[in-house]
Amino acid sequence: MTVKLIAVDMDGTFLRDDKTYHRERFLKQYAALKARGIRFVVASGNQYYQLTSFFPEIADEIAFVAENGAWVVCEGEDVFNGELSDEEYRHVIDHLMTLDDLEIIACGKNSGYTLNRYDERFKEMASRYYHRLAFVDDLHGINDIFFKFALNLPDIQLLKRMEELTEAFEGIVVPVSSGHGSIDLIIPGLHKANGIQMLQQRWGVADNEVVAFGDGGNDVEMLRHAGFGFAMDNASEAIHKVAPYRAPANNQDGVLEVIDKVLNGDAPFA
Repeated sequence: MTVKLIAVDMDGTFLRDDKTYHRERFLKQYAALKARGIRFVVASGNQYYQLTSFFPEIADEIAFVAENGAWVVCEGEDVFNGELSDEEYRHVIDHLMTLDDLEIIACGKNSGYTLNRYDERFKEMASRYYHRLAFVDDLHGINDIFFKFALNLPDIQLLKRMEELTEAFEGIVVPVSSGHGSIDLIIPGLHKANGIQMLQQRWGVADNEVVAFGDGGNDVEMLRHAGFGFAMDNASEAIHKVAPYRAPANNQDGVLEVIDKVLNGDAPFA
């Protein structure tokens, strides 16, 4: 079977729980993939500027489907970014500010933005995921292009709040789970699979030539879309039901194990 594109989620998938990966092993694999014309794509809910920091040696050679598909960058060149209108942005912020059990990050092209009044624990955590993060007194009136919101809230509130937000925003944005205690509000249709399809069109890659790896709710469309969709062993049962294949856990370098199978022509790539 021909493979022409490998797409990886980061947290809980490509990265171990301590946010590291076997860099030397991967860079050797990447050189072999590149020699065979196989593209490598990072597909994550995280900020583009944070994602590039994991790949300093090759960031200008690979592609990024960042912010859950809202911003697509290929070899350092913008391919696409979504954009909420000023009215849509205000509508979302106005509603979110009435909820007192969550923290908000407004995700813009230049930076992420969150409120000064939030506690230091949250701001420290947010800074790990947003390498460009501004602390402001008000989320209104910011001059940027906005395409996503990230919400932090107690796990126990997650499902209930997702249902409420789906109804409140009437298709302006839709909630997806992006990990423990996290919800991303994305523009409808601007998910990871959509970004990957843009890159496929650019490179002439068919769906059955795509290998994708993920572990969370924001990976569902991507895992369904790919010819080879791999759920990590550490993923929830719901994600395992979506993906036809399973990779070893993130802490066992599961993605790298499967990349070896791609390079060696082992099953299911024989």
